[in-house]
Order: sequence, then structure tokens, then C-alpha cells
Amino acid sequence: MQHKRLDFLAALSGFMIALQARANGELSHRLDNGLQAALVSFGSGLIIIAVIALFNPSIKEGVRTLRGAVRTKAIPTWTLFAGMLGGSFVAVQTQIVPLIGVAIYSVASIAGQSAISLVVDRIGLTGGGKKEITPRRITAAFVTVFAVFISVADRLDGRNLSIAAVLLGVLAGAIVGVQRALNGQINEHSHQSFTTSLLNFAMGSTFLLILLIAAMIIGGMNLSPLPAGPWWIYTGGVIGVIYIAFTSTIVQHLGVLTFTLISVGGQLVGSLLIDLFSPTDGVQVSVYLVSGIVLTYLGVLVGGVRNSQLKRAATEK
Repeated sequence: MQHKRLDFLAALSGFMIALQARANGELSHRLDNGLQAALVSFGSGLIIIAVIALFNPSIKEGVRTLRGAVRTKAIPTWTLFAGMLGGSFVAVQTQIVPLIGVAIYSVASIAGQSAISLVVDRIGLTGGGKKEITPRRITAAFVTVFAVFISVADRLDGRNLSIAAVLLGVLAGAIVGVQRALNGQINEHSHQSFTTSLLNFAMGSTFLLILLIAAMIIGGMNLSPLPAGPWWIYTGGVIGVIYIAFTSTIVQHLGVLTFTLISVGGQLVGSLLIDLFSPTDGVQVSVYLVSGIVLTYLGVLVGGVRNSQLKRAATEK
């Protein structure tokens, strides 16, 4: 019974990723300002995890441990800026989800993570040395990328879908894949996933704030008043923090591979349900999209143990 409960929570954590994308995308749509929406989401997460840190001695200890690792050059200083990639990921997410929907975004993002994992492991970005690129992993990456094309096959005429937005979804996945690799290094020295997350939220929020100010000064962007509702459009940051709590606990019991397979399944099924019952304007679910989701999960299964980027799911932004 305990194992079934953990499986359910793992699937729920994947579903939460889809919910976060829907919430951030809707906030962006109502604000008509993706950068502002990203900052609201990331900033709210920072506030929550900062309050938690005030009352959690282990997080404070993790900060001190990480500071010592930087001082002794056990970890490169530039690694600490991984949160900027997280900010970039959310900024892209808020821009494209209103255009292509949660399901296609999820397929494209997972494809980007799978593809970039080959590069990240080959150069040894996760730490622990370079890793071999096996035919199995190349096949897995190919399957997930091919799934993107299947998902949008009925909409390639360009009238109902921005191909550029789909490619940005793949880029977003690649960004978060690199971020998770860097977070893996940070986690090895902080020994506390919430410390890593606090650093990520702080860096990401700062990065987004700088981008927003630059856009206002250089590009003449104006801030929009925050909409009164619905309430769930402001849950992106909360979901991010809860997801971290889930993963840091569940992975210890299920193992990385089992957690990854179940949570990605939850994300894909959840994104499909969201686009069926609460779609963004103009988003439709087709047999091509369903086929693409099935292919994406097949690619994750093929990648299995060797997909190191998905193995880093516990070190979310």
C-alpha cells in the first residue's frame, strides 16, 4: 500500500509540472507580458522558500556548506548562476504555452531535455566525469524529437500553429536540462535540495527582474496591472516549491529511474487532460498529438537508466 501511495505521488508531481505550465501561461495571456508573468511566478516561489529557510536549520546549514565549497574552489563560482537558466525557462514557458497549449509544450520540452542530455553527459557537465553516448540513448533522443513532429503534423501549414513556438519549447527543455545538470553539482556540495532551490529561485528572480527593467528602459515595455483572477493563475511559484518537496522525499524511496518514468507519465497525461478540459484559446487535441505523447513516453522508456538529465528531476529549479 505504501508503494502504491508513492507511485501516486510521483505521478501527481508530474501532473503538477503541467499545471504549473498552464497557470504561468494563463497569467502571461492575461497580462499580455510574458516577462512580467515569469517574474511573478518565480518571485512568489522565492518568497515562499525564503520563509521556509528562515525556520529550517538544515537549509541554513546547506548555505554555509555551499559557501565553503565556493571559497575552497571545490565548485566553480559560475555554476551558482544555474538559476538564471531556470528564469529563462519560465520566461520562455510563459511566452509559448498560450500559443501551443500545455500538451505540445510538454512534448517539445521533454524532447529538448532528452536531446541535450547527450551533450551534457558527453562533456561531463553533471560532474563525475564524461559519460559514454550509447546507441540506446541516441535512439531515445531521436524518438522524443520525432514525437514533436508527430504531435504537430496536422498543423504544419503554419496557420494554426507557430512553428517557432514549438522550437522554443524544445529550447526550453534544453535550458532546463542544462540547469538540472548544474544543480546536480550544486546539490553535491550543499547536501540539501532546498538550499539548491533557494539559490535557484534567488538567481532566477534577479535575472528576470533585470530583464524586465531592461525591456522597460530599452524597449519601452509597460507593466500591466495584475488581474484579479482566477486565483489559480498565481499558483506557478507555489507549485514549483511543492514539486521540490515532493521530489526530494519520493526519490529517496522509489529511486530516480522509477520516479522519472512515473512522473513523466503523469506530466504527459496531465498535459493532455488540461488541453482537453481547460485548453488555452485555439488549442485542439488531435490523434497526432496523442500519438506524439505516446511516442514521447516511449522515448523516455528507451532512454531508461542512462537519461541523466531526467535523473536530475529531484534538483528542480
